[in-house]
Amino acid sequence: MVVTLIILALSAVFFVSGKIRSDVVALCALVLLLLFHILTPDEALSGFSNSVVIMMIGLFVVGGAIFQTGLAKMISGKILQLAGKSETRLFILVMLVTSAIGAFVSNTGTVALMLPIVVSLAANAHINSSRLLMPLAFASSMGGMMTLIGTPPNLVIQNALTNAGFEPLTFFSFLPVGLICVFVGMVVLMPLSKIFLTKRGTEKSDSKSKNKSLNELAREYQLSENLFRIQIPEKSIVAGKTIVELNIRQQYHLNILEVRRTVSSQSRLLKTVNQKLADPGTVLRSGDVLYVNGDFEKVREFVSRFSLVLLDAHTIEDGKGNLTSDLAFYDIGIAEIVLMPSSRLLKQTVGDSGFREKFNVNVLGIRRKNDYILHDLKDVKMLSGDVLLVQGTWKDIARLSSEDSDWVVLGQPLSEAAKVTLDYKAPVAAAIMLLMILMMVFDSIPVAPVTAVMIAAILMVLTGCFRNVEAAYKTINWESVVLIAAMLPMSLALEKTGASEYISNSLVSGLGGYGPLALMAGVYFTTSLMTMFISNTATAVLLAPIAMQSALQIGVSPYPFLFAVAVGASMCFASPFSTPPNALVMPAGQYTFMDYVKVGLPLQIIMGIVMIFILPLLFPF
Repeated sequence: MVVTLIILALSAVFFVSGKIRSDVVALCALVLLLLFHILTPDEALSGFSNSVVIMMIGLFVVGGAIFQTGLAKMISGKILQLAGKSETRLFILVMLVTSAIGAFVSNTGTVALMLPIVVSLAANAHINSSRLLMPLAFASSMGGMMTLIGTPPNLVIQNALTNAGFEPLTFFSFLPVGLICVFVGMVVLMPLSKIFLTKRGTEKSDSKSKNKSLNELAREYQLSENLFRIQIPEKSIVAGKTIVELNIRQQYHLNILEVRRTVSSQSRLLKTVNQKLADPGTVLRSGDVLYVNGDFEKVREFVSRFSLVLLDAHTIEDGKGNLTSDLAFYDIGIAEIVLMPSSRLLKQTVGDSGFREKFNVNVLGIRRKNDYILHDLKDVKMLSGDVLLVQGTWKDIARLSSEDSDWVVLGQPLSEAAKVTLDYKAPVAAAIMLLMILMMVFDSIPVAPVTAVMIAAILMVLTGCFRNVEAAYKTINWESVVLIAAMLPMSLALEKTGASEYISNSLVSGLGGYGPLALMAGVYFTTSLMTMFISNTATAVLLAPIAMQSALQIGVSPYPFLFAVAVGASMCFASPFSTPPNALVMPAGQYTFMDYVKVGLPLQIIMGIVMIFILPLLFPF
């Protein structure tokens, strides 16, 4: 027992200091428990197969897909409309929406769903996301107190009551408690988050702002006025012809950059969009979308001649072809490259440069000092210092920076590509997310939460909500996963050595003679203290029978005591590893252990004081 407590204390010290990564500290604690034979290898590694850990991994993938498809941006836009320009109103809306979802979905699932949405919200509102992410995690736990299924400790005390022969709780028995938790949380977090969380991460974001965004490049090179999408309708005379047969370049001075083609899989359920550079011999098909660069009048003439469909036509004003930036840039791939003074391409024309043949990219424009050359580029000779705007797949653009020394690629094409959302997949991601929530709420399949998340994560990959499987793996934050998986066996060690029972009985039994209120306070704060070091579910399992026995020994109702266990276990905010939501937002918000202490500890204490006086009013002794 003594060794286990020493390992726990040392872990807490290193967590607070922040000098060593939290996941490394957790792994060191786990190894020590093994070396001292407190846990067997199977027991020590049980956390890595725990359903909560597996669910976290799946939820990282689901959350990444929500962000990658632009669904997060769409939802955040709606919330932002309600909030207007008020940062306070936005803070309240995030808390309310998160707690409402958390009442029906696990708090881990709620945070994973809301995390990309809140990050997108903060970016659009020019607010530091760190101010909203920790309140987001806390709000999910508060919302979980509203319903029976909101959080595992609620189910634990329900089980304790029914096993003892008491009347079971209803689905909304927790609602008054949950509403009070959310109200207290908003009142306390509003000033605390503004004081302690606002400045975090601002330097990093400022340094990144120097790179040109895709929309900035599109505006600078007037892509909005020179790039058009044309679709080939069914039974068109163009279908079956090659690009060279259309004679589009000579007759209309237009350049077909790409051909987008929707391809159905064998199951006919999944569809993908193929992106293909337009070669002279490319055979066109009905349904193809052509990306055409050139003068609008010539584009309209070409469309009229072959009875084609000009997409985005609703954005064209006054016949000038002023397309907005809503044109789909999700995988067009554009970047700037600057020619070096020693480049072999100097004095060569764009047509002879070999960009298209060697690298599968098109040159859309040239910036020469303060002038922009955007038309008839084929015959333009390139000079030293010219900046070329090139277009192709993101992979081909990235290859430019590694396969030639004649130029330098400006910015970071692959990281820019990662920011571009696959907007056309947003409805698919929304449907999968809704399916996951319904499976969680209605418990329609065995082991619903974990199974539902795994199904959703796999569907996100199979339906093309990511560019590839590697992109899905990159969304997983392994630091958070390892942290939770390595700390879960700690509760088993405390229970196995008798440390949990000793601490609980010592703290609770000493307060029995001071009346039911003092005893309930002891139960609450014992639960709250233990939850800082072991999982809230494990804490509730350990303390629920002790709380039940304590209430019966002094002849009072066990309901307020068991609610004290449920609330104390769920309302733990002073530690990043006490609940999965706290760990989920830690890397995204760039938080340290002390950030949780500064913001979470005052909230945890205030919440405890309020609950000690509120619970006996809602559930009399």
